[in-house]
Amino acid sequence: MSQARFDVLAVGNAIVDVLSPATDDFLSAEGIAKNAMTLIDEERARTLYERMQPGKEASGGSAANTVAGIASLGGKAAYIGKVANDQLGDIFTHDIRAIGVHFDTPALKEGPATARCLINVTPDAHRSMSTFLGAAALVTEDDVDAGAEALKASEIIYLEGYLFDREEAKRAYVAAAETAAAEGRRTALTLSDVFCVERHRASFRHLVANHIDILLANEAELLALYETGDFDTALAAVRQDVAIAAVTRSEKGAVITSGEDTVTVPAEPVKQLVDTTGAGDLFAAGFLLGLAQGRPLAEAGKMGAISAAEIISHYGARPECSLKVLAEKSGIAFD
Repeated sequence: MSQARFDVLAVGNAIVDVLSPATDDFLSAEGIAKNAMTLIDEERARTLYERMQPGKEASGGSAANTVAGIASLGGKAAYIGKVANDQLGDIFTHDIRAIGVHFDTPALKEGPATARCLINVTPDAHRSMSTFLGAAALVTEDDVDAGAEALKASEIIYLEGYLFDREEAKRAYVAAAETAAAEGRRTALTLSDVFCVERHRASFRHLVANHIDILLANEAELLALYETGDFDTALAAVRQDVAIAAVTRSEKGAVITSGEDTVTVPAEPVKQLVDTTGAGDLFAAGFLLGLAQGRPLAEAGKMGAISAAEIISHYGARPECSLKVLAEKSGIAFD
């Protein structure tokens, strides 16, 4: 196995996020499922955008948020994701490259527009997402092949569950995992959302059992994957499928398993909970970078908790200060 050029390469939906404050009444009036991600078409994206309050626009997407966090921690990251050859696609490309992430997936020249996620954030800090996937959903094996050089040179390949809706994407994920395995690299997967798990449970179970080394999920997603209401039962099941699993439990912190070892990581204190958008993405950033750097599970988990705490203290799913500096203040040492 050659020396890794990148700590983590992520594959996911390349999306521009629009975040706006909202009330529960607005969600009800618009038929928006609270604290969940709902797929919408281009027309619905246009009309909902017009009805939302003024907000903040930023390049996003779950796995893209994760690599942004890795860059903020001083790590080396790469990304495979599909944008259209349009204004939002140019914005996404500029933003992700500007933070130091390697990104060279060819833009879609014909077809749907660049994806956008309309995020309504209620006063309780929950986010309700209405997503037009557009070009983002069109990642294929060809894009994995185009990024093969970077993929082979990455310590960990990270796959975003949100991208799992199309058969072409499923094949792309298997191709990425097989390429990673052939190079002696590890493949990680985030389940992303309970609704993703419920739509694709059988496919996820097959992918996890046969191609995934590291699984990231929140408690509800893990329970849904293994169709149980008991957390310990779900943990026992996931131990049989993957080498490492990290399960976030909101204010309870996270539980990490590796073989027979179990590590509990407390949540980091937050002065004010503003917006939970990106909490899981940024936990993944710290945790995966810690693993890529060969740190103990507890330390990798702490890096994840520190990163998640920063992101939920403000609107938006990208860090607003150096995560590396925050981690150093908490006793994490970097070379």
